[in-house]
Amino acid sequence: MSTPEPRPAEVEPLHEVGSPPAARRAELSVVAAVSLGGALGACARYGAGVLGPTAEGAFPWTTLAVNAAGCAAIGVLMVLVTEVRSVHPLVRPFLGTGVLGGFTTFSAYAADIHHLFAEGRPRTAYAYLALTLLAALAAVTIALRLTRRLVRRRVRRKASADRPARGTRAALGEEGRRRARAAARFRRTR
Repeated sequence: MSTPEPRPAEVEPLHEVGSPPAARRAELSVVAAVSLGGALGACARYGAGVLGPTAEGAFPWTTLAVNAAGCAAIGVLMVLVTEVRSVHPLVRPFLGTGVLGGFTTFSAYAADIHHLFAEGRPRTAYAYLALTLLAALAAVTIALRLTRRLVRRRVRRKASADRPARGTRAALGEEGRRRARAAARFRRTR
């Protein structure tokens, strides 16, 4: 009795067979946006490493700073594109997945931890592991909250600038204008 051969895992195609060309073009546009953004983000990440290289045996501050800054930027981006205004459908994949995904670097983070362990510095490795996680979460949370606060403040300022000054007839509404006319008539009759 022979055992059945295992079936190969099914791979989900990029697009459904027979899907319209417009759907395929849209998917390819997203892939292109992510690729271009990723290239730009990776170049920025490389530039950060060149400007602030980590010396052999030193704490990897540059990678920590890049990951925290990238998380903060992701927090700002998500508020702006999901809560403030609608943007072109390729903005989020280009900036979020592409640029910021290429800029933040989990691979360098993992490699730095591996090197710290290999150098016999497990405490530093664990500290770096925890500090990066905490810094990234704090950065995205603070950026989300600050961006929301700034957006609310801007909306309030714009609304108050559009609103007529207190005491003017436009600010009083219909009932207020009626009362103001009645008060004016009363003053004239006295």
